[in-house]
Amino acid sequence: MTGIIRPSRPRQPERPVRQENLRSLNLELVFRNILAAGHPVSRTELATITGLTRPTITRIAEELLAGQLITETGLTHNGRAGRPRVGLTLSEKGPAGLGLDIRADALAACVVDLTGTVRHLAFTPSTYAGRGAPDVLTRLAHMAHAAMEAMTADGLTVVTATLAVPGPVHAGIVQSAPELGWRNVDAGALLRSAMDHLDLAITVDNQANLAALGELYASDNTLDSFVYVSGGLGIGAGIVLDGQLMRGARGWSGELGHVTVYPDGKPCPCGSRGCLQTYASLPAILSDEPAPAGSTPDAAITGRAEAGSPTTIAALDTAGTTLGIALADMLNILDIDTVLLGGSFSLLASWLTANARAEIDQRVLSAAWAPITIRPALLGPDAAVIGAALTSIDQIRQHPTDWLARQPSRSRHAAPASPA
Repeated sequence: MTGIIRPSRPRQPERPVRQENLRSLNLELVFRNILAAGHPVSRTELATITGLTRPTITRIAEELLAGQLITETGLTHNGRAGRPRVGLTLSEKGPAGLGLDIRADALAACVVDLTGTVRHLAFTPSTYAGRGAPDVLTRLAHMAHAAMEAMTADGLTVVTATLAVPGPVHAGIVQSAPELGWRNVDAGALLRSAMDHLDLAITVDNQANLAALGELYASDNTLDSFVYVSGGLGIGAGIVLDGQLMRGARGWSGELGHVTVYPDGKPCPCGSRGCLQTYASLPAILSDEPAPAGSTPDAAITGRAEAGSPTTIAALDTAGTTLGIALADMLNILDIDTVLLGGSFSLLASWLTANARAEIDQRVLSAAWAPITIRPALLGPDAAVIGAALTSIDQIRQHPTDWLARQPSRSRHAAPASPA
């Protein structure tokens, strides 16, 4: 799978403007304008946009070119009369971001380049029964090595990795992931150790949060407030308000699977009763009919539903109803008008949406005059791993000077002088 994901909305620098960091701030200013343009821009245009002098623009462009953050491409017109000018745009070589994901049925690895193009997407079928965190993360480390080797051959350097896990994360520790049997697992340290302590920055984040960021990037920033529901072995939600991800004070926001839908309902592994997860997760829908060997849980559910299995269709009806009840509470509190069904829910949306919508229409106060949109996520089950990779490369997008500082000393850009 390949595709281009638009860069995230540029952020303004928060550091005070002092003489010692003015050079870096000017470089970031120029780079942000190239990033935001979405098309090649000339040095002259950058001077006009930023207010910097042409010699300053030329120096900064040389640094960015030498660091493989941008490239010269073709000729561009600014809409006025005159000769065309060489354009500057994001480079498809140089730094890249790696995303890793632990899904209901597979492990996934994804690499994106600076432009947001998906350059590598691979999966390894996986089950977690009897497998501890070190084993799962060692398998992910092998996938990461394979992805990095493939990208090196393609002229890219993976500089940051982000791991998506189905549970809340605080200070890099996976605090609780019942479906994996993990509690207080330092997944980043285990992954780093499995990768032979490779010089690679590794961060760990909640799966639903990363998937929501992937959808935010994929929407080209036209969708800036929504709830992303990740359905799989568990159920989580990523909440985006005004283009910003809501993480909560301790990283526990979005635990939709543990919203109570029936106070006296089924016991949940979390210790409570009647949690959404006990009615709408994949294991709950499968109930006493586990997926046959060689079949993924969502494929097994889809096959049985398409075959007209009364048990499966009833379970899906219950899942849709309880999902709608839980979402209605969230939407009443947050006043958001869009719900994206992601993870395995994106594949089961045709069976879940009607009942979920009925509950939302009945329970959300604003629904009568402001309808709620419920639809499958654009990136489908791949949203979390793509979001993880995009989060990795976004660190370079936001702070290009950090990447340049890591590069070995380079000679200044040796290309012939470009026209104005």
